[in-house]
Amino acid sequence: MNSSTNAAKRWWYIMPIVFITYSLAYLDRANFSFASAAGINDDLNITKGVSSLLGALFFLGYFFFQIPGAIYAERRSVRKLIFVCLILWGACASLTGVVNNIPALAAIRFILGVVEAAVMPAMLIYISNWFTKSERSRANTFLILGNPVTVLWMSVVSGYLIQAFGWREMFIIEGVPAILWAFCWWVLVKDKPAQVGWLSDAEKSALQAQLEQEQQGIKAVRNYGEAFRSRNVILLCMQYFAWSIGVYGFVLWLPSIIRSGGENLGMVEVGWLSSVPYLAATIAMIVASWASDKLQNRKLFVWPLLLIGAFAFIGSWAVGANNFWASYTLLVIAGAAMYAPYGPFFAIIPEMLPRNVAGGAMALINSMGALGSFFGSWFVGYLNGSTGSPSASYIFMGVALFASVWLTLIVKPANNQQLPAGARHA
Repeated sequence: MNSSTNAAKRWWYIMPIVFITYSLAYLDRANFSFASAAGINDDLNITKGVSSLLGALFFLGYFFFQIPGAIYAERRSVRKLIFVCLILWGACASLTGVVNNIPALAAIRFILGVVEAAVMPAMLIYISNWFTKSERSRANTFLILGNPVTVLWMSVVSGYLIQAFGWREMFIIEGVPAILWAFCWWVLVKDKPAQVGWLSDAEKSALQAQLEQEQQGIKAVRNYGEAFRSRNVILLCMQYFAWSIGVYGFVLWLPSIIRSGGENLGMVEVGWLSSVPYLAATIAMIVASWASDKLQNRKLFVWPLLLIGAFAFIGSWAVGANNFWASYTLLVIAGAAMYAPYGPFFAIIPEMLPRNVAGGAMALINSMGALGSFFGSWFVGYLNGSTGSPSASYIFMGVALFASVWLTLIVKPANNQQLPAGARHA
């Protein structure tokens, strides 16, 4: 590829926009965990069982609307889709702060999931339009870094907002930035390199040539049905389901786990302690994605890290709730190990499947992750409530990660991929 195409300007221009957009999506998704730890249950008379269901309802909406969002983004426009989604999810997030009953809260959580469903697959499609195979793991990681980095600062900011104002005001204040950012997004973003003025014609054509050349080495797949039936896509769906059980059981219930385990901890202290695993995750994600692009090996930077996370959860259970700091340290390790493989993982799919179906396949895999997130966040909340301690949920999350390790190991490399009969060679 022409060296000028590899211009740093693509990274400097696109990545901050991608990062901020996903950060705002994640902010309005994860702050519910702080409201749960700060008294929303008492104020609205929510039982522990209903609380875990409310936390999980988001993922049910997220599950159902992944693929329609991806198809629109792939065939129409990422730019238009994300613009509308930003306004709607900011509004839903702020409305959470004014609800007075459980049915309204349940409806808002579900709608928030529906609106945010399109964000992840649309952004992955957007990145695949702009970055080549040798860059994609790092580019995906900059997107997904919006997740731990947001929880990192959101943990601290939400703790202070709740202490200063209350959980209602936290929701209202934290929903506003997404609405404002929608208009920045509309001005700054174009769907394809050919549409921008900040790349030269030579840079545009060289980038396009490189992206087209990469497509020529991938087996042709006629339609989504054919792609969805391929062995690797099915395995990756199952793998991401199991992995997401661990991640979202952890994300949604960490503040509550910390508050119940540490004596006399206020919301500000809980906020600071909750942020540490995400700082470790941010560093681990950057290192893993850089090494994955350098070695062009994706699986090697997925399963060993998930294995470490599984052992950390089991270790946290083994040391027991009475050893708060030892258990907490292991949770930090688990958090970092679970987040680190995201960039390499989402680089696997566009390297296995052609452009016409890769976005839909990523959406299917991500929707199965949402189903795992729904199940994980609900069941971890249920276990914590029914047993009175997080011990059982540590075992549950650890076992889920062991399953995801095994499923990663049996995914075959892209060049050996088995597609259903009838698939044609490019």
